[in-house]
Amino acid sequence: MSTTALTRPLVTSLIEDAVTAPSMHNAQPWKFVHRTGTDIIELHGDPLRAMPREDPDHRALHLGCGAVLFGLRVAAAHRDRHAEVRPLPAPEDPWYLADVRLGGPEDSDAALDALHAVLARRHTSRFPFTEERIPSEVVDGLRAAALLEGCRLVVPGAWHTDTVMGLVHTAELFEAADEAVRAEIAAWTRTGAVGEGPATEGVPAYAFGPRQYDVTSPARDFDAPRQVPGRVSARFEKNPQIALLGTADDTPEQWLKAGQAMQRVLLQATLDGLSTSLMSQPLEWPELRSDARDPSSKVGFVHMVFRLGYGPQGRATPRRPVSEVLSFE
Repeated sequence: MSTTALTRPLVTSLIEDAVTAPSMHNAQPWKFVHRTGTDIIELHGDPLRAMPREDPDHRALHLGCGAVLFGLRVAAAHRDRHAEVRPLPAPEDPWYLADVRLGGPEDSDAALDALHAVLARRHTSRFPFTEERIPSEVVDGLRAAALLEGCRLVVPGAWHTDTVMGLVHTAELFEAADEAVRAEIAAWTRTGAVGEGPATEGVPAYAFGPRQYDVTSPARDFDAPRQVPGRVSARFEKNPQIALLGTADDTPEQWLKAGQAMQRVLLQATLDGLSTSLMSQPLEWPELRSDARDPSSKVGFVHMVFRLGYGPQGRATPRRPVSEVLSFE
């Protein structure tokens, strides 16, 4: 038996923290396994929560699982444990995404522990932000957060921002014209209608944010086909502040790395007093994704577009009980 074997209460509390991570449409596509007497927590992707139309290669699923993996590292550091990640430990099983070995306090990471305070405060905000510009030193800190995870965060100039926002709008048109995509999104939204999925997953109506008032919103509109009664309209910022997260390669291991960087950037932004949302729409269409990158950048593949700014933080979306995502064997 390992001298650092994990107890059930400790593992449960670690996973409770980790699952605050974001995932596409809040599908929470992760499963954890702890084998009694060991110091390892296994992370597996859940194929039942995959999105074959919007995410056929499971890249977004890996991003979400990478984000939950980073949350687990933060939770471990908060408990004076060092989390050593081994990605993709079983090549014959593509759904076995990582082993996380929990060591003692001698290697715990104070920088990760500092992010624990905002794990539960980080929410996606689909509300308008102000036009106040983010200070350069804050942006530099977000870039540094991505670099710590082996990724790059690119803050585009005016022409590149216009290009990316144009791709967001084009993706909305593609989405509106694709019945299978609309059905997939509807399956993960919760408006209180009869026959919807569990209230512990998906995007609830209170998290939709307001409707666009006069121009296309930079936030995805989960309510477009149904029009939930009483939802207000609002003007969104004219000049969204965005940043692109990317890597040099486009492999499952890089996707996991990008997911960890995504969560680190989001937590650092929250710690810095920023509101955040994720704009993945143009990255879900192969014919648009390649156009999102700056051809002069060292980033070969864009994995996420962040919208950053000052405004309402948004409310927490529901999470599945730990008992549904964690098993002890």
